[in-house]
Amino acid sequence: MAIIRESALLGGKELTIETGRMAKQAGGSVLIQYGETVVLVTATEGGPRPHLPFFPMTVEYVEKSYSAGRIPGGYFKREGRQSPREILVCRLIDRPMRPLFAKGYRNDTQIIATVISMDQENPSDVLAITGASAALMISDLPWEGPVAGVRVGRVDGQFVANPTFEQQERSDVDLVMAVTTEAIVMVEGAAEEASEELMLEAMDFGREAVRDVLDLQIRLREACGKAKIDFEVKENNAEIFEATQSYLKDKVRAAMTVKVKHERYAAVAALKKQTVEALIGDFEEIEGAEDEIKNAFEKVYKTSMRRMVATENTRIDGRKPEDVRWITSEVGVLPRTHGSSLFTRGETQTLVTATLATTREAQRVDTLSGQITRHFLLHYNFPPYCVGETRPMRGPGRREIGHGTLAWRALQPVVPDVEKDDWPYVIRVVSEVLESNGSSSMATVCGGTMSLMDAGVPIKAPVAGIAMGLIAEAGEFVVLSDILGDEDHMGDMDFKVCGTEKGITAFQLDTKIAGITRDTMKRALMQARDGRLHILKEMMTPLAEPRKDLSAHAPRIITLKIKPSQIGAVIGSGGKTIRGIIDQTGVAIDVSDDGSVSIASANEAMANKAIEIVKSLTQEAEVGKIYRGVVKRIVDFGGFIEILPGVDGLCHVSELTDGRVEKVEDVLSEGDEVLVKVMSIDRYGKIRLSRREALAEQKN
Repeated sequence: MAIIRESALLGGKELTIETGRMAKQAGGSVLIQYGETVVLVTATEGGPRPHLPFFPMTVEYVEKSYSAGRIPGGYFKREGRQSPREILVCRLIDRPMRPLFAKGYRNDTQIIATVISMDQENPSDVLAITGASAALMISDLPWEGPVAGVRVGRVDGQFVANPTFEQQERSDVDLVMAVTTEAIVMVEGAAEEASEELMLEAMDFGREAVRDVLDLQIRLREACGKAKIDFEVKENNAEIFEATQSYLKDKVRAAMTVKVKHERYAAVAALKKQTVEALIGDFEEIEGAEDEIKNAFEKVYKTSMRRMVATENTRIDGRKPEDVRWITSEVGVLPRTHGSSLFTRGETQTLVTATLATTREAQRVDTLSGQITRHFLLHYNFPPYCVGETRPMRGPGRREIGHGTLAWRALQPVVPDVEKDDWPYVIRVVSEVLESNGSSSMATVCGGTMSLMDAGVPIKAPVAGIAMGLIAEAGEFVVLSDILGDEDHMGDMDFKVCGTEKGITAFQLDTKIAGITRDTMKRALMQARDGRLHILKEMMTPLAEPRKDLSAHAPRIITLKIKPSQIGAVIGSGGKTIRGIIDQTGVAIDVSDDGSVSIASANEAMANKAIEIVKSLTQEAEVGKIYRGVVKRIVDFGGFIEILPGVDGLCHVSELTDGRVEKVEDVLSEGDEVLVKVMSIDRYGKIRLSRREALAEQKN
């Protein structure tokens, strides 16, 4: 196979896609390069799985340490399981690719993106999205692309396509988009309280920036694309479908509009069973008739729900499209946590806690571009009981990591920063989803805000989140606010928007159709804003602003400043001194290279005791001041007296007392406590003491 290479400009730099040189046995294989960052992306089909009720596609994204000239840490010195960042990029690739596969396609499919060169200037995640699209375009898989990935930033008020890592640090907008020639299929990102109009402008800019990249993939397909796989989609038996539709005509709405989730599920399950029992006798001669009836039932149920929303503006729980479910919010629900909240919206409920700790608890993450430190953490848990199910609990999956990261992005802009705001705490927020029927990640954002305020964290503004849906049916489209799980499952869009009263802090768009137009996006954003403001008002009923004081159980952190040269005195040989302070007081102590000493304890008395010990260890002698010192060593010409921990000076024999002293031992003995006055300190730090002067001043 000949090597084919196509290029296009993106953000003022050349993006190149090459095929025919590597991984030629894959269904489709490309190298995508931007700067000196290179990603190898393959797309491969593994055979039909017609019995599955879903499309079996897996996506993997792997960052190789060698790509940045690094060797992995740890004992084994090889890449291990995927990091949270790698999992998040897997999701970024999967979400825009999945809805563009041909309907009814059920073959095993795998996309693998491997970062094989990283210049530490140009990010690889958006390249992997475009690379996956290109690999699918030239493969034999039935996929309706192309898609182009692009990151949009805003630096100094100007939009930038695919900003470098350095530019991202200065950007107040961070969007990752996947777009087709016609519409947007995926967006994920964060902003610093951006307006809806600004976000629309950013998306318009991103769509325009990748037009040449989309054309590039079409040229690549024309040059070397394989013939697409022929696959058979099993159609429903028309006679069975018509019979099922006729039977359900007057029955499906009653089951569909039961307002309580599990009662509705029970009613629908009972109706499905009733339908099978009523019709199976008429179609006994047809092989698989029972499955045919069940499939027809699901199709009729879904179509009925969508048409009811589209034509009547009525949802399955009786709400209008823009209505938000009832909300309750409680704070301080747990007695010993630093902050806690219980947020309930309809049948979705989260218990969220906030914990404060010293900076030693910060998370350090190794990436291809170096180590980063995180002082704000958010973890999201979705146990099986929250949806009335049972399953093994084996740690967070991709869903938990993705939802937790979205909530983290939403809250991170309003949380005080250790460096910018002189905030001495690491913050960890944990969301336990107790019930779920629609957007527990948005409930996590709301509950997270309340738990932070309950803990006394001075957040810049409260943040709320809302999940929006879409029903596009019979030429009409209806945008839904605060969607249920059923509306997510049977709808065309899941659009989560988070923000303050002022603007957007994070959002995420997924579609199940070929994309979302600008007009639909604008309508969804403005309707989401109204819903967000309503939720903000309701959720803040028990607590309108952060508590003035930190929780009584949170550590009090006091920061002292010492000279860097005094750090050794605080730490001691092998850490002996600092361990002794911790043992005496029970506090936590962090000592920074610049001389900052942070002392943390929920016990104020012990914190003050530790402060005094550190001060005593780092005090400096002052000329003219009297100290009570301890005689450490006697020599012929005087005695060395320790006036501060680790600080001693010489009291010459002539300064011991009035009159002549024949022997120093006549006045001093090792271990004696004596009063001495600092007479001088020379430029080398040597201290001259006088017992005679100290005694004279004491008499006066």
